[in-house]
Amino acid sequence: MQWTLVIPLKPLARAKSRLSDTAADGVRPGLALAFAQDTVVAAVACPAVADVVVVTDDELAARELAVLGARIVPDAPGRGLNAALRHGVSVVREKRPGIAIAALNADLPALRAAELGRVLGAAAAFPRAFLADAAALGTTLLAAAGGHDLEPAFGRDSRARHRASGAVELGLADVDSVRQDVDTGEDLRAALALGVGPHTAAVSAGLLIPGA
Repeated sequence: MQWTLVIPLKPLARAKSRLSDTAADGVRPGLALAFAQDTVVAAVACPAVADVVVVTDDELAARELAVLGARIVPDAPGRGLNAALRHGVSVVREKRPGIAIAALNADLPALRAAELGRVLGAAAAFPRAFLADAAALGTTLLAAAGGHDLEPAFGRDSRARHRASGAVELGLADVDSVRQDVDTGEDLRAALALGVGPHTAAVSAGLLIPGA
């Protein structure tokens, strides 16, 4: 099964506020962009992925991610993460209604294409499926096979909400790079320990990160 990934990305100036203990205000936008760049590079390299769509209104992010192979869709609703995902899905399925779609977080700087492929391969067995994040509270990937609505419910405690919506939780081992999103300094240390992509590595090199 070939997948289209939809990746929502808020304006960089408002991104990653919970990293304030690790990165200054002037650094966080660049860090958020680096996370998204490494996420897109790995996603584009995954054989199971036919198309990567980024939903964003950030002009810099749109330019930089398009260069890496992403297709950019403006965030027309402008009403947050789930609205952006629904809009992205509608744009994709307007021309290809039967396509399998997966929503993927933009903050997976350690993402490995092979691990993403394993997750998508497992998700193909179900109408809807999701992967919990490393904290076991949120969601990093939500998949819907062709003919099924995505029904995104990202945000606080999204793992429980996606499970309650009928999506199957994928209990895969050894896919840590797909689970490790980055919201806090502790998350960033965990991602660095896994091994981040070159964009995040370059930006992080200038940060003093205790325990990294």
